[in-house]
Amino acid sequence: MPLSRQLLRKKLPSQLLEQSESKTGGLKKSLGAFDLTMLGIGAIVGTGIFVLTGVAAAVHAGPALVLSFVLSALACFFAALCYAEFASTVPVSGSAYTYSYAAFGELVAWMIGWDLILEYGVAAAAVASGWSGYAQGLLSGFGISLPLALTSAFDATKGTVIDLPAILIIVVITALLMKGTKESARFNTAMVIVKLAVILLFLVVGIGYVKPENWSPFMPFGFSGVATGAATVFFAFIGFDAVSTAAEEVRNPQRNMPIGIMTSLLICTVLYIAVSFTLTGIVPYEMLNVKNPVAFALSYVHQDWAAGFISLGAIIGITTVLLVMMYGQTRLFFAMSRDGLLPPVFSHVHRETQVPRKSTLIVGILVAIFSGLLPLSKLAELTNIGTLFAFILVSIGVVVLRNTNPHLNRAFQVPLVPLVPILAVLFCGYLVYSLPLVTKLGFIGWLVVGAIVYFLYGRRHSHLEKSSENQ
Repeated sequence: MPLSRQLLRKKLPSQLLEQSESKTGGLKKSLGAFDLTMLGIGAIVGTGIFVLTGVAAAVHAGPALVLSFVLSALACFFAALCYAEFASTVPVSGSAYTYSYAAFGELVAWMIGWDLILEYGVAAAAVASGWSGYAQGLLSGFGISLPLALTSAFDATKGTVIDLPAILIIVVITALLMKGTKESARFNTAMVIVKLAVILLFLVVGIGYVKPENWSPFMPFGFSGVATGAATVFFAFIGFDAVSTAAEEVRNPQRNMPIGIMTSLLICTVLYIAVSFTLTGIVPYEMLNVKNPVAFALSYVHQDWAAGFISLGAIIGITTVLLVMMYGQTRLFFAMSRDGLLPPVFSHVHRETQVPRKSTLIVGILVAIFSGLLPLSKLAELTNIGTLFAFILVSIGVVVLRNTNPHLNRAFQVPLVPLVPILAVLFCGYLVYSLPLVTKLGFIGWLVVGAIVYFLYGRRHSHLEKSSENQ
């Protein structure tokens, strides 16, 4: 087969559905619409609201942080509609990777899969780093402090060597994920309820200390600051796409997938706007460049009892984000391995739990290494650009599949095609443009490495390659 045909060979939607419904080596269907919504909220509400809000307000957007969230939410809303159509049409593990296989072919699918490894794996490492900061803050309130060398990623100037708390929480999450999907979903739901209660506590207590003068000047860094802030806090919205990685484990995915994706995004957008308004109203934006801005705001107005609850809620909230990010990573590896593009160990399903336990263990080890050794800021920026790239390709993919497979059964359809996908591409593209140059160069380097891996391993082991040889 010519190289060009190899790189562009596609999996038909019918092939993907047949593969997902296979009785051998398949995943257990145990999730409903409520589970998916909780997974979405669990993934979205965490580091973004408890950590990045402060940095984005102090350095980039000021009180106009709320506009940054609106801009990011619009980009996500248009992309989420596209994800919902794909998830209801091709309810198979793998998210944007699987959709790209059907729309663009194997090479693009591999590259988007490689990109999603960056999104989920590096995001999980960044989230673990944020979790560590809040956990250490809570411990210090009880007079407990770790040796400096074990408190953060390697930094010779600060004397830190490794982030031990980040590694420990990843060990716990890995063990939980290996028990089973339903068990993980129940744990996530309980934690989501607690963190939503904590956010409501912040809003109820904080609203009484809002000073409107703190909102002036509203846009101290201009609109360019708002755009950069949007690109920064975009990390806060990463998660709804992780819902789509669960498609193969969902009962009635054609109905439940769109509900889970859109409902979780809507709830989280409202929460982000409310928190950012309240946060910048309580504390002058210049003072918010701290690791725990939400708890700091309540301490600033001497509501230390509430600040303690916020810290506890942040720890719980960030834990659920870590859970869903690592879950998404293992399901992505499962899908890529099942297609032959990664080694078979990643698609091995445990007979009793019906989850890819070996893959989960490997992911846990890799994420622990990243979170223990790399700083939070670099991790967050790389994750943002990886996610935006995935959103752009999925949005284009909807238009492509509408033209190449117009008669597919689409339980949910994006309205106003191609306008909505074009808007998703434009919004996401603008956010990519707003990211630092070093982040873009790092992302290009990551894709180059991915291309090398594909040509050395994936192309030769692809199951589509083997089936073409047998014909």
